[in-house]
Amino acid sequence: MSVPVEPDPRAALRRRDRGKDEAWTHAFLERAPWGFLASVGEDGQPFLNSNLFVFDARRHCIYLHTHRTGRTRDNLASGGKVAFSAAGAGRLLPAREALEFSVEYAAVVAFGRGSLVTDEEEARAALRALLEKYAPHLRYGEDYRGTTDAELQRTAVFRIDIEAWSGKQKLADPDFPGAFELPPMPIPFPDHGRAADG
Repeated sequence: MSVPVEPDPRAALRRRDRGKDEAWTHAFLERAPWGFLASVGEDGQPFLNSNLFVFDARRHCIYLHTHRTGRTRDNLASGGKVAFSAAGAGRLLPAREALEFSVEYAAVVAFGRGSLVTDEEEARAALRALLEKYAPHLRYGEDYRGTTDAELQRTAVFRIDIEAWSGKQKLADPDFPGAFELPPMPIPFPDHGRAADG
């Protein structure tokens, strides 16, 4: 069940006509493949990390995990303010003037407080939810076993308790003149589908 979020100036949209309702925002966070966590260190230095994540609708929070040491832990362990975003792009929308070029997009921005999950059962449940999101074709207890006590000590699970959020989307007419898909971003990963040389 979705938990209503009170209006909050942090989540106010400049283009209200592109704003989406809570059901859309909820569904987008459930499907988005990755997101970006923004936090601030004790010295005021902002940090941005890209993360795999899972949205827990029942608790109205976001879970992610990383190493037990590092800036993310330092910044979130004290329950500090954070922001989290997930986004996707559609077609590029050309125009006669460079300033008028645009792009189709969908995005969610969430604001809240981040914390280290210290309850072991909650941490296990979050790790399992992450695996079920990213490997839905594999079955817990059949294709892989759960996290052991020793393994749990080697990772850290973080929770973002969402206080405010906003979802927005820009879609153009399907027949928008000259609209085209952005080329795939070149990523230096091997082509595992190609036969090995030799």
